[in-house]
Amino acid sequence: MYKVFVNDIPIIISTQKDLGEKYTNYRLKTVRLKKVIKKILNGDLLYVNLYHKNEKKLLKLLLRKMKVVTAAGGLVVNSKEEILFIYRNHRWDLPKGKTEKNESIESSAIREVEEETGVKDLQIKRFITKTYHVFKRNGKLRLKETHWYEMYTEYEGELVPELSEGIKKAKWKNFEKSQKALQKSYANIKMLFPEKFLAGKSKNWVA
Repeated sequence: MYKVFVNDIPIIISTQKDLGEKYTNYRLKTVRLKKVIKKILNGDLLYVNLYHKNEKKLLKLLLRKMKVVTAAGGLVVNSKEEILFIYRNHRWDLPKGKTEKNESIESSAIREVEEETGVKDLQIKRFITKTYHVFKRNGKLRLKETHWYEMYTEYEGELVPELSEGIKKAKWKNFEKSQKALQKSYANIKMLFPEKFLAGKSKNWVA
């Protein structure tokens, strides 16, 4: 199963033909995805399930439906076990950005985190997951596939938010402040953290 977020509303991509009464179900292979997204944006749909019987084909079929923009970013932790957040568009987010032509996903993840926050000496510890969300570029709908990595740094210098990208703040946040930030974040960002962390029952940020 996958989730594609339209704002904070998830479109479910699954092998189940029916997810219950409140869901509107469409065949993934034949659905007009942009039409469904416009209905969600207009407030006419809230619960959507796109299904196909073959689980291995779900992602392949999804990525055929819209122009895909590949991006990468990081959940960055320092020696104090603080997490690096950015503040943009009135929400707390994690640094990420578009992968450039002929650039590896890991390289773009490090570059984007450095550019958006000013942090240095990043080490990738592991791949976390991929998230999917819909956005508009030049008035056209696009699907963003973001590759997320857990990163570590001992950098203690000044953080410099990339103002040209609309980033107002770049901040290290401890456990308590991270929880507050995630309450004012995006649904796909919350997916990077385990439920116990989000509920304040564990300080372990590793999903």
